[in-house]
Amino acid sequence: MSNREPIFNVPGGVLATLAILVAVHILLLSLPPEKHEWWVLALAFIPARYAGFASQLPGGETSAVTSFVTHMAVHADWVHLGFNAAWLLAFGSVLCARIGNLRFFAFSILGGITGAVLFWAFNPALVAPVIGASGAISAMMGGVMRFLFSAIDHGEGYLLRENPRAIPSTSLMQTLKDRRALLVSLVFFAVNLLAIIGFGKFGATGAIAWEAHIGGYLFGLCAFGAFDIATQNDPPPAPQLD
Repeated sequence: MSNREPIFNVPGGVLATLAILVAVHILLLSLPPEKHEWWVLALAFIPARYAGFASQLPGGETSAVTSFVTHMAVHADWVHLGFNAAWLLAFGSVLCARIGNLRFFAFSILGGITGAVLFWAFNPALVAPVIGASGAISAMMGGVMRFLFSAIDHGEGYLLRENPRAIPSTSLMQTLKDRRALLVSLVFFAVNLLAIIGFGKFGATGAIAWEAHIGGYLFGLCAFGAFDIATQNDPPPAPQLD
């Protein structure tokens, strides 16, 4: 009997995340225009909530707490959702297969929250809403940087698909000394910072929240070690004495 490899190797945590994003988008699209706008704004992250305007915005004080998380589930249109879904499948699948579903959810949520906080820091009273899972997905990209080039160096790139836990990770300092990781990071920052000078429009839906992307990426790059459970990174067991 021959063993057949699945064409798609997507962990349950990634499929569940994708299902939530699609379901929320469909539910919002099914609402009448007035209710659709209200719910998008109630779920979105809006810095002005923390400048004394929470009670005047949809969702009130409750959204001032929940929107740190709920903004990740809302997308402007199918193109926006499709773009994030593609990156989720690419980076999230590898990361989830390595750290497990529960850690993947926690890692992604905290990455998205970090992105929202950095956006808030740069735009403390902005009324414009921030929506999308890009901050969380940027965190996934940052996390993968901690073992991507290690797999390449060991000639084990195939393990990114088959067994990411078998890939040795690198420390944060080692990663920052790797010219390839630095180049990828610099390109990522540069693409996002182009939004400052007028680029970065996502169709007709609005500007890219580059601060949220960078915040998420930095979280993933720096915090990955706290979530990594790959066995080869564990210290060797202590010798047993008779």
